[in-house]
Amino acid sequence: MGRDRSAAGAGHHERISPVYRAVMTAAGPIVRWWGRLEVVGLADVPLEGATIVAANHDSAWDPVVIAVAARRQRQIRALAKASLWKNPALRWVLDGMGQIPVRRGQADTDALDAAVQCLSDGGCLGIFPEGTRSQGKQLRARSGVGRLAQAVPETRVICAAVSGTVDIARFPRRPRLKVTFFEPTPSSPSESPLDMAARLTAELREVAPLPAAT
Repeated sequence: MGRDRSAAGAGHHERISPVYRAVMTAAGPIVRWWGRLEVVGLADVPLEGATIVAANHDSAWDPVVIAVAARRQRQIRALAKASLWKNPALRWVLDGMGQIPVRRGQADTDALDAAVQCLSDGGCLGIFPEGTRSQGKQLRARSGVGRLAQAVPETRVICAAVSGTVDIARFPRRPRLKVTFFEPTPSSPSESPLDMAARLTAELREVAPLPAAT
């Protein structure tokens, strides 16, 4: 359960930070055992080089579940709301995991610069094209993922369609988590950043449809 045989035996080509590894170890039993995680297409996640993992966003658990699913391949850095850094202990964890604070609702050039630097350094960056949790509603895609892909042209974009995460907290009912990694359709030279984000969102939702609003 929760094992993608296609990636068995794959080695890491980049260093995984101790804090990131510890968080993944702690989250593993919840996600893999309690969540009955199924991972599909893990081999599509590059072992190295500039990579964007674009995912749908239905639950606060999405980043953790995707990170656990991709753990054998990459450390995924993510853009997270800056307010999380107000808690000193959480700030230490987030910094140790390499997460990037972003101030929502305003142009945050520092976050954009940090994200571009991550990709330029050959890192792996997780992005939700929808920007925030869906809460059962169809959201307008945001252009950020397209702008970052254009800023670092060698970046590979991989989709991560995640489902079942809205059920994690519904104890004693066990969720059935699934993460499907896949390569999206190729981008055309004339595609705008917003059009790219919309295309990725549509392809993600074909695999992981919107859950019912709660």
